Amino acid sequence: MPCPSLHLYTDAQFASPYAMSVFVTLHEKQLPFDLSTVDLANNANHAPDYAATSLTRRVPTLIHDDFALSESSAITEYLDETFPDTPVYPRDRRLRARARQIQAWLRSDLLPIRQERSTEVVFYGSRHAPLSATAQAAAQKLFAAADALLSADSPNLFGAWCIADTDLALMLNRLVLNGDAVPQRLKDYAAHQWQRPTVQKWLELARPPL
Repeated sequence: MPCPSLHLYTDAQFASPYAMSVFVTLHEKQLPFDLSTVDLANNANHAPDYAATSLTRRVPTLIHDDFALSESSAITEYLDETFPDTPVYPRDRRLRARARQIQAWLRSDLLPIRQERSTEVVFYGSRHAPLSATAQAAAQKLFAAADALLSADSPNLFGAWCIADTDLALMLNRLVLNGDAVPQRLKDYAAHQWQRPTVQKWLELARPPL
């Protein structure tokens, strides 16, 4: 079976949690791919060539042969359906739906955390002022959901690892790596997920902006 023709576009600073999710998925599936970067600081995502490729003009964008797709969870789902031998979502229908729910929630909610704890905290070691009351409330919501989802006897959400584990750990690490108060159980979970070899591959690429 010939190798697939895959090309991933990420941000030039390697600070996008969504590009990281796709990057980890490709490595978990052991799929060879070309990697290009887009300098979001200079609005390169709005350049005509990239805009014509990425319908939403965002990163990540994946090109598979003549098919281009943006939006990270759409990409990871597409990869899992197209290359099913090494799944990154649970096989069980309900657990798979739950993993997708977690991904959608982390991308659409908890805005105060994302605003006050940018991924510069996660990837560059930046530190920010104490959380506002609104962000503290969002953090408590995050902790309650994560605690309810995690079982007592597994380091992963659903027994076996899935891509939602990486996404949830990243959201928690926005707080953990800033030194904010996080329940120990959730700190341990995030630390365990952060040691996954495919996550470490991304962290090796992340670098401070010039």
